[in-house]
Amino acid sequence: MALSQARRDLFRLFLKRSGGPQRLVTGEFVLQAAARGVPVLHVGRRELDALCGGRVHQGVCLEATPLRFKRLEEAEEPGLGDGENPNRQLLWLALEQIQDPMNLGALLRSAYFLGVDRVVTSQRNSCPLTPTVSKASSGAMEVFDVYSTDDLRSFLKAKAAAGWEVVGTVSQSETVENVPVISCLEFQWNKPIILVIGSEGDGLSLETQLLCHQMLVIPSGRALHPGIESLNVSVATGILLHSICSQKLRSSD
Repeated sequence: MALSQARRDLFRLFLKRSGGPQRLVTGEFVLQAAARGVPVLHVGRRELDALCGGRVHQGVCLEATPLRFKRLEEAEEPGLGDGENPNRQLLWLALEQIQDPMNLGALLRSAYFLGVDRVVTSQRNSCPLTPTVSKASSGAMEVFDVYSTDDLRSFLKAKAAAGWEVVGTVSQSETVENVPVISCLEFQWNKPIILVIGSEGDGLSLETQLLCHQMLVIPSGRALHPGIESLNVSVATGILLHSICSQKLRSSD
């Protein structure tokens, strides 16, 4: 995806020397690289291992400029003005201090697959768009713009004032003062929403929780032992997004 999209400056493509079926796969990379004017170097595994810092590379390494977050100010606003239907089913995903690149990549992959309109991350204490994120996203990061803001709470307040519903997430055992907690199966999507996901260890900050109109919980399939009462953040987000997005699929049938 990085080769086929014109979003990075590309310098060199490194391919592991090989034969047999693997050669057919690398042949496709060679053709794509030639179309973009990217030099191709066939090297040994040790050199590839060194280039990739010991990470899994599957015999391919591309030298390119990094991708950066886009600022919200750069975005065309798909808002609610100019006669748009106020009930249009827009879905944004806001990420507060997601730090693990594998989780961020998996979140982007699910968001892209399930039809999220935009992903916004907090700048502070958040993982950048690294090669590991791109690999974990299975290329979604290469085609899907990711935005950042240095003031997530002000962003959420502004969207709420513009008529959006801000929806947070908690585990089954948590409660939030003055914010209703409901099962994701009971949630009704009837206006543009922002689903806010918190960090891997601490979840949403209290200040962000208090900006939410509702908190969603994923019901478990059994009584859970203490200490294993939660899901990985990317898994939980995928379940929540599917639960919400399935309402759009049903309404279009």
